[in-house]
Amino acid sequence: MLAHPLKRLTLALSLPTLLAACAVQPTLPPTAQRLDGSQIGLQVNADAPAHMVPSNWWTELNAPELNALMQRALSEAPSLAQARARIQRAQASIDNAESSERAAVGLGLDAARQRFPEHSIYPPPLAGTLRNTATLQASASYEWDFFGRHQAELNAALGSAQAARADAAAAQLMLSSQLARSYVQLARVLAQRELLARQSAEREQALALVRQRSQAGLDTAQDLRAAELPLPELRRQALQLEEQADLLRHQLAALSAQPMAALKDLKPALPAALPLAGEGALGLDLLGRRPDVVAARWRVEAAMAQVSSARAQFYPNISLGAFVGFNAIGFDNLLKSGSLQYGVAPSLRLPLFDSGRLRAQLRGSAAEADAAVAAYNGALLEAVRDASDQLRSLRSLQEQKTEQAAAQAHVQAALELARQRHSAGLGNRLAVLNASQSLLQQQRQALDLQAQTLDAQLHLLRSLGGGWTEAKP
Repeated sequence: MLAHPLKRLTLALSLPTLLAACAVQPTLPPTAQRLDGSQIGLQVNADAPAHMVPSNWWTELNAPELNALMQRALSEAPSLAQARARIQRAQASIDNAESSERAAVGLGLDAARQRFPEHSIYPPPLAGTLRNTATLQASASYEWDFFGRHQAELNAALGSAQAARADAAAAQLMLSSQLARSYVQLARVLAQRELLARQSAEREQALALVRQRSQAGLDTAQDLRAAELPLPELRRQALQLEEQADLLRHQLAALSAQPMAALKDLKPALPAALPLAGEGALGLDLLGRRPDVVAARWRVEAAMAQVSSARAQFYPNISLGAFVGFNAIGFDNLLKSGSLQYGVAPSLRLPLFDSGRLRAQLRGSAAEADAAVAAYNGALLEAVRDASDQLRSLRSLQEQKTEQAAAQAHVQAALELARQRHSAGLGNRLAVLNASQSLLQQQRQALDLQAQTLDAQLHLLRSLGGGWTEAKP
């Protein structure tokens, strides 16, 4: 056995010779380097926004219908089922890699009826006879991982599994974000349709007044045409909003794995803005809260392990096999002591000349590792840009809402003045309707800004990871 001191010494003395006889490894270019968070502006211990976001962040919108849609989507969506299947496949790869660290044990039974030829190695009385033969044998083999190939393969499988889990989290975050945003957009469209209906009704009233004044000679035909002009545009906008509402219902149905007609009566109200800060710097913790960035990082780890595995292919492969069993001519002799056979079969494989296969495999693995690093750097840059954009959009929307509120206050004051003049007999009903139209237009702008703010907040939640945290491997 190898445990014997002499044999262990022999192995130690022969190991340099074995290594020298192995295939020559190619010289690889310098390995690509991952970007550091501080290189792209991420700060240590920064007070980043949405730091304490719960994993079920959509419940903060206080919309029971959205909660029900989200629950169904997260359990029934085909995209998430695919992600879960990829996790199972990655776990199977781990099990396969772990099996290399254990001995392989087998049991075989072979039986045959054969004729032994006279002009072969079989002596009489076997020669020229037809007999039964059988072999019952147990075997075991074990391959020593002296050079870390099995461990590298296991590390690669573990990295791929972690990447698959992060990918599943990213898919869930994308699905939940898209569903919540579509829900908010549907609420915005329905609210806009209500305001548009009020605008159309008041325009009809204004047109009726102008028509009466035109018949009385108080207004010209040009005034009448000007009063008729806005109505076709308002009707076009109503048709457009109706189409948008139907398409958004279809999208929500698809995202939640339902028939297209399942949500035809869904009429959500626009939720209030979330209590999220629009200020703050991005911190290094963004790297661990974005599942897409984490998945890219684990792919780098898996690719590096593949390089180590490819490098280990250049070293000797040492294994030990053993067998014990029975072999006999005639089934009645199979289990007799005289039929016992056993043996030990150590083996050594040296990769001397492989026509460049191992070198090409190593260069390919190194290139895959460089590609994984580049993908990680790209994911990191995109994550920082994405989150920075949403923070900037939220700040701009807050400023726009302040200016719009001031403009709406002025229009509201103008409407009150028109109503007072009309009540005092100093103005006509048409002036009140025109002022009301201006107010409705401002209310529509305020509604759009509220919906845009919610959409930007949902974008920000997604760009910051949606409350996801990486599980320990």
